[in-house]
Amino acid sequence: MKRVRCPKCDTFIVFDESKYDEGQSLVFECTRCKKKFKIRIGTSHLTDIHQERHLDNAASNCDYGSITVVENKFAFKQVLPLKLGNNEFGRYLKGTDINQPIETSDPSVDTFHCAIRVERNKQGELKYILRDAPSHTGTFHQNQILRDQDRINLNDGDIITIGATTLIFCKANTNG
Repeated sequence: MKRVRCPKCDTFIVFDESKYDEGQSLVFECTRCKKKFKIRIGTSHLTDIHQERHLDNAASNCDYGSITVVENKFAFKQVLPLKLGNNEFGRYLKGTDINQPIETSDPSVDTFHCAIRVERNKQGELKYILRDAPSHTGTFHQNQILRDQDRINLNDGDIITIGATTLIFCKANTNG
């Protein structure tokens, strides 16, 4: 089964790609907004991005840690590797300017919802600091809502909730 996203409202439409040949064009009508759009069966330039976001051994051993998006009604399971500096999380939408977009149709996740800053302390150890963007629905750390001025140090396995989406924080593997 394959999923395509409506270009107007971001609703996913699922279909069986094995019934079609590569290069064949298909027309869909979105069940939500009724927009008609066309796709061509074949490889996508987004395929590499989606493959990076699936849980695998390489992603769990990221140099700076990772965030796992727990699969739910709105999103599939994704692993987002963290980078040194600011990691800005939010719902993917064309034209958003964040560096850690989450593939979700959860309307309660803002396009820029929260950020995790990865930096080194004086001893050279990595530290992870969570803050709200600020967002409309808030960012929760271990079921406690963050105020706009709050900065929370994250520990391995911490749960972050944005909208109806759950994220699990994983520290970098330091066992060289």
